[in-house]
Amino acid sequence: MLYLLIALICLLIVGSIFYYNSLVIKKNRMKEAWSGIDVYLKKRYELIPNLIETVKGYASHEQKLMQDLVRLRNEAIQSQANQDKINAENRLSENIGKLMFIAEGYPDLKANTNFQQLQTQLETIETEIEQSRRYYNGTVRENNIQVQSFPSNLVASLFGFQNGIFFEINNSTEREPVKVSF
Repeated sequence: MLYLLIALICLLIVGSIFYYNSLVIKKNRMKEAWSGIDVYLKKRYELIPNLIETVKGYASHEQKLMQDLVRLRNEAIQSQANQDKINAENRLSENIGKLMFIAEGYPDLKANTNFQQLQTQLETIETEIEQSRRYYNGTVRENNIQVQSFPSNLVASLFGFQNGIFFEINNSTEREPVKVSF
């Protein structure tokens, strides 16, 4: 009976160590993935002022949008908490889309080499951000599964491991299918 009790205690200790280490790995993967997103967001933050300056000369009457972009960029840069940064990024992305839509109405601007280069860089960065978001959301999913699953949820709650926050689209219009008409 004593051997059975000792074996059970050893099994609980080994299981707890296993789940703890697994939770630490998943938490660090989420941090790493968020760091990857952050790198691409910083690239986008650096690109936005150049894009605004290029568009300003052609679309001077769109001053409010330009000011909103600068304000949203600054909010996104200053956001510390993941959820705050996600919300700021969603608003910034929406306004960048508006800027690109406005640029469509200016053939001279679209033909401008500097604008074309900036637009290409922005498209590349947006693709990289999207890929990073996908990877980050995958790490959040894996973390959340383990934090919520039995018996690892016992170890997670004991040591304060928490669910991660998904990087989701908050703007419902971005979720709607694109309408194409000829």
